Amino acid sequence: MSGSYDAVIIGAGHNSLACAAHLAAKGWRVGVFEQAAAPGGAVKTLPLTAPGFRHDWGAMNLSLFAGSPFFRQYGAELQRYGLEFAPVAQCFASVFPDGRWLGVGTDLAATTQRIAALSPEDAKTWGDLVAGFPNRAADLFALLGSPMKTRALASFAFKTWRRNGTGGALDLLRFLLMSPRRWLTDTFRAPEVRATLGAWGMHLDFAPDIAGGAMFPYLEAMANQSFGMLLGKGGADTMIRALVAMVTARGGSVECNAQVARVLQGGGRATGIVLADGRQITARRAVIANVAPGALARLLDGGTGDAGFDAAMAGFAHAPGTLMIHLAMDDLPDWAAGPELRQFAYVHLAPSLDQMARTYAQAKAGLLPDQPVIVVGQPTAVDPSRAPAGKHVLWMQVRMVPGTIAGDAAGQITATDWAVVKDQMADRALDMLEAAAPGTRAKIIARTVVSPLELEADNPNLVGGDQVCGSHHLSQHFLFRPARGRADGSTPIKGLHLTGAAVWPGAGTGAGAGYLLARSLAGN
Repeated sequence: MSGSYDAVIIGAGHNSLACAAHLAAKGWRVGVFEQAAAPGGAVKTLPLTAPGFRHDWGAMNLSLFAGSPFFRQYGAELQRYGLEFAPVAQCFASVFPDGRWLGVGTDLAATTQRIAALSPEDAKTWGDLVAGFPNRAADLFALLGSPMKTRALASFAFKTWRRNGTGGALDLLRFLLMSPRRWLTDTFRAPEVRATLGAWGMHLDFAPDIAGGAMFPYLEAMANQSFGMLLGKGGADTMIRALVAMVTARGGSVECNAQVARVLQGGGRATGIVLADGRQITARRAVIANVAPGALARLLDGGTGDAGFDAAMAGFAHAPGTLMIHLAMDDLPDWAAGPELRQFAYVHLAPSLDQMARTYAQAKAGLLPDQPVIVVGQPTAVDPSRAPAGKHVLWMQVRMVPGTIAGDAAGQITATDWAVVKDQMADRALDMLEAAAPGTRAKIIARTVVSPLELEADNPNLVGGDQVCGSHHLSQHFLFRPARGRADGSTPIKGLHLTGAAVWPGAGTGAGAGYLLARSLAGN
């Protein structure tokens, strides 16, 4: 049995589905083939613990998608297909060992008051940053939404210069090159303010001292203060279900449990795919692979024939891994720092920039961190529909951890097999949570722990549990994501394209890579 499409897409992550949806809207016949049992990649919502509890497998925050160019074009249609958001007013917070905490929400006066309790000077700085955010955001979002091509970059640079002058343009460039620590220490006095914002860098492989990471804590903080945050109503998979419906409504197909064995070639171009069950699928115009760069050679029986490109794909660097802990709860944690913390979508246990830097260095060295960064998601504080009445779910990320374990920085865990270690490491994280919110363990109804290798087994793009599908360090970002001259997803083989988080503009739920590619292929 075979099939024929204008475009064949490997993988059904949100970038793939956004690409398929736009191409289908432009009249292309599209087929999407996914090896897993359900579409979505890392964006899935599953019954992982006890009956009635729904847990986001990986991504939880859909703010980038709601603010994306793709959503601006197709949002109304996606909402007709069931996409629904749960708005978040109390966005993120950090708790500290001395019993203090700091949180950012949409109430500017409340956020400013919390910061002022730590540093009046920082409170004034915060107000200045918020006031200047619209102008700075116009530049940053224009960059993040721009194709990484010479002409597009020249246009961006010229417009930035016209808007800001030479000094302002150079200031923006310097900011883009700064590490989180440099920007945070230049900007704020209170260590707690620096740590609260710096924790967001760890979401994208930017430890405090990594150049190029300042933009991400800045954007998260300012966007949350200005606009709030959005979760998916009922789960993050509301986005995936709407995208699939949009594709199929236009005659496209999304097939799961369909592993791709290789890409077919003929006449100097990609012509289709062969599935593991032997079926051959023809692609008249494009084959689009949402795969980690290192996996491309396996689909091509050895490579593209371009030694430089193949070496770049094989050498594509991944971030450290993540351990996921999913908890069904009788109640939310009672945070020792204050009851207001129960209202926040995210609570970080990341007390200082120095501790984050140490954690990252330990993970990069193959060591289980002695005090990992813990991200505690409280989605049912915002969206009670994810759990039975009066119950809750907790979504916990342990960041960073090594994909391959060489040892334990604390000297307590002797095993190196994630099948054994995952529960021991989860206990370490829960001990940290218990210290910040006594009594939390007693509220756990059921738990499921997912190791970095289990994340990779479910989605091979998450190499070693790397949830961002590749480091965003400067040598592998902007024009160099995934390789110099290939930030548009092109490959040396005509008709074969890459998409997904490994391609500019990188990780997150904004569907940027898929939408940019689809617009290029469709001519708009």
